Amino acid sequence: MRYFIELSYKGTNYHGWQRQPNAISVQEVLETALSTLLRTHIEIVGAGRTDAGVHARKIMAHFDVITSIDEELLTYKLNSLLPVDIAIHSVDRVTDDAHARFDALSRSYEYFVNVRKDPFGTGTSYYVKKELDLDKMNRAAKMLLNYTNFKCFSKSKTDVKTYNCTITNAEWKTKGDRMVFMISANRFLRNMVRAIVGTLIEIGEGKLELCDLEVIIESENRSNAGYSVPAQGLFLTEVKYPQNIYLNGEKNG
Repeated sequence: MRYFIELSYKGTNYHGWQRQPNAISVQEVLETALSTLLRTHIEIVGAGRTDAGVHARKIMAHFDVITSIDEELLTYKLNSLLPVDIAIHSVDRVTDDAHARFDALSRSYEYFVNVRKDPFGTGTSYYVKKELDLDKMNRAAKMLLNYTNFKCFSKSKTDVKTYNCTITNAEWKTKGDRMVFMISANRFLRNMVRAIVGTLIEIGEGKLELCDLEVIIESENRSNAGYSVPAQGLFLTEVKYPQNIYLNGEKNG
């Protein structure tokens, strides 16, 4: 039987989602907790592989067990066992072929930028000292929707069959002393969001112009794009799935 887990985590203390041989990861911690509670070896598959220091407000993972489980009780026990920086929101039975990664219809991220020094933003935002042109950055963000090949924003050494992504939303908003970049797409390349944000910030600072963004994207060359912003400001905020994979009723989002 296959189950989806909806969880969130603060990525500060982890070397990303994916299990690694010499570093602690969210996947390893969650697999250990599940294996302990279910008294059998459990392997999980996540919706994506967030990098070290990246956070998730909502991410999904799936695992398989031979017998049915009490979903609410397992949620409670997992939250009791897991560290404070990982929270389980629900465990839901899904169809046996449902896949947390491949069945995802879309993913959404937010990146937080502080425009004033904020000690409480440490670890969850990126402090930019220079003044930024929000209107110009938003015009640049909208230009992203005109393209599908984003090789210029991808990590150089990555094993993917295509660099094509369909971006459905990209915009900047202000929240107090913070600016937040929101982006949604059917898929993302490794380091893509952080490279986009760095490029848009350089446009907001006046280092790059709007016409430069077109040249950068069409070049398909990572070295032409802007810098990659630090991981701590990035949050995975939403992963959407077809409703028919859930066996016990529809899920929101």
